[in-house]
Amino acid sequence: MLYFSKREQLILISVVVIILLISLFNFLKKDKEDTAHTDIIIEDYFSELKETEEDDSEEAHEIMVHISGQVYNPGVVVLESGARLIDAVNLAGGLKKDADLDKINLAKKLSDEEKIYIPKIGEEYVEVTESGGSKDSSGKIDINTCSKEELLALPGIGEVLADRIIDYREKSKFKSIEDIMNVSGIGKGRFEDIKDLIIVR
Repeated sequence: MLYFSKREQLILISVVVIILLISLFNFLKKDKEDTAHTDIIIEDYFSELKETEEDDSEEAHEIMVHISGQVYNPGVVVLESGARLIDAVNLAGGLKKDADLDKINLAKKLSDEEKIYIPKIGEEYVEVTESGGSKDSSGKIDINTCSKEELLALPGIGEVLADRIIDYREKSKFKSIEDIMNVSGIGKGRFEDIKDLIIVR
């Protein structure tokens, strides 16, 4: 059986305690470094997330509208989402004295990429649509310039009749809306159904 003197026992205990303290210190240091590293990663993540949300928020809250006609500074204006026509008019320098207020709605809510035209008093306002046809301010379509899609939207006008209308106007423009009855297949009854929806210019 091994026998240690009191001095040797104290030395042995001291060595064991020192080893335990060193091990504990290294463990705590490593844990602290891992925690700090984790905190940095979390902070970076939330920082990037916040920047992305701010960018998306700015993009979602801005719209661009093209305004022309009877305003002092026509062109593209940048507005907050949910802005009204009056806001675009103000950014465009205001309305000219000849602007026809009866043909516009200053309270209208605007959308991104919208084109707004302010007509002059006495001017017959014609809105050009994306499909290449035309509508006046009352929503009627010009049978001399409208697209086939617009013709198909008229009651009782199908593919065949739409093609016949286009063929007819390519040879001779309609001089009045009644001339549409010269197209084969369009009689008085069908004309009555569409006469309030069409115009001729």
